[in-house]
Amino acid sequence: MVIAAVTLLGLGLRLYYLTRPGYLLGVTEYDDGSYFGSALRLVHGQLPYRDFVFVQPPGITLLMTPVAAATRVIGTDDGLAVARILTMLAGAAGVALAGLLVRHRGVLAALLACGVVAVYPDSVASAHTLLVEPWLVLFCLAGAVAVFDGDRITGSRRRLLWGGVAFGFGGAIEAWAIIPVVVVTVLCLPRPRQAVTYLGGVAAGFLIPVLPFAALAPRSFYQDVITAQVGGRVDATRMPLAYRLRHIAGFADQPDVRQAVVLGVIALIVAFVLGTCAVALLITRRLPPALEWFAYGCAVAVVAVFLWPAQFHYHFAGFLAPFLGLGVALPASRLVTAITGRIGAAGQSRAGQSRGGRPAGGWPRPGGWPRAGRLLRWSAAGLAAAGIAVGGWNQASFESTLEPDAPVAMMAAGQRIIPPGACVLADNVAYTITTNRFLSDVPGCPAIDDGTGANYALTGGRSALTGAGRVPAVAALWRSAFEHAQYVWLTGLNHRRIAWNPALTAYFTANFVRVAGHTRDLRLYVRKDLHPR
Repeated sequence: MVIAAVTLLGLGLRLYYLTRPGYLLGVTEYDDGSYFGSALRLVHGQLPYRDFVFVQPPGITLLMTPVAAATRVIGTDDGLAVARILTMLAGAAGVALAGLLVRHRGVLAALLACGVVAVYPDSVASAHTLLVEPWLVLFCLAGAVAVFDGDRITGSRRRLLWGGVAFGFGGAIEAWAIIPVVVVTVLCLPRPRQAVTYLGGVAAGFLIPVLPFAALAPRSFYQDVITAQVGGRVDATRMPLAYRLRHIAGFADQPDVRQAVVLGVIALIVAFVLGTCAVALLITRRLPPALEWFAYGCAVAVVAVFLWPAQFHYHFAGFLAPFLGLGVALPASRLVTAITGRIGAAGQSRAGQSRGGRPAGGWPRPGGWPRAGRLLRWSAAGLAAAGIAVGGWNQASFESTLEPDAPVAMMAAGQRIIPPGACVLADNVAYTITTNRFLSDVPGCPAIDDGTGANYALTGGRSALTGAGRVPAVAALWRSAFEHAQYVWLTGLNHRRIAWNPALTAYFTANFVRVAGHTRDLRLYVRKDLHPR
């Protein structure tokens, strides 16, 4: 019941996000256009890595392929809306899986694990459109549910194999899946046969979807996935530590929160986990079981990954939510269980010292000891429920103020102006997808779904702001794209995505004119030899 109730809370918060004006059918992100665009191009015969730059492994492309195929009937705008709904559902499913993983520990563990994933701001935000984090969490938690039998690694080879497959496919979605893969592998080392079975599943889950694409374009695959996504950036601007810590601590919706508060909350979480583990160890004389080590190892490694590289985006922290929830829930439930067990043992011991069937020295009656244990359990659960309720209220309040990146009127204007089948070059292809103008009938129309990624891939880590336009391969890519385009749709961030150089700027100025007479924010340009509508 707890798992179901908190999952409904998580579903409600994610669904409310999509009810905000423009969030289901408008433009709210950059990455979702690239991800869904890769699936659209795949179903129309263009392969990622070989025919266009795509900086993620192919997992998200394959997951969205059925939706992309349906756009032949429903259009790309409704197709992206379906992809957003599915991602929202995947995010809510992650709440339920976190609860199933700790269900054997009782109400408090299920409440905390589910609750953190349900209301953690970046976990909710990352599920508002097609981003990889909710899908990555879904497959990693599914793998963990299969691999762990209660607190221990399962003895079932079938479950180990399929758990490994789930983790492996998580790696085909996002490389961060390597973190839980490695942690589980270490936990399996005392039993080599378990490790071999598990790693066989991981290899199958990763290689079967990835290898065909990598084999067809090995060099481009390396440039796109490794150089552009994993590799370093030339003269990259490092995201501030304060920004990262604010998101990690769960204050993503409160940009004005004081840094002292953020650091205090982080210190409190660390102290809580260490303190509960220490007290539970003193009471039980036992080290944490494998499931807890899994949670701690993954949480620490994920935080390290978020703090180390120069780049960090808000939706990254969505991957931390399940491990943070497990890392808090498991030691808390173990401590409460240890204390209530100690209370029960003390009650039995004291009852044995009574004379004439009556408790000695004013101690409670033996029947009072179980009541004390239940009171402790439900008091802890009540505090957890109150914290989750506050977090849910704050998240809903934040969502009530949301506005899309592009006004709905602007998207409607673009759809009216651009004829179906025209060749449109956009620095954010989410604009063309949401207006059903992504696919073109024009021969040679450029297939640039991710201009930023293309710049990184072809230059070894240079962006439009750090000299990508001076690299001949990039200059040729963008020049060819502009030469074939009939319309150019720019956003206010186009200078960060298009590798402008003097020659490209001169060509654009000489051949394109801005469409006039429509919404103020519309930066839509048409080739001069065409008749704008």
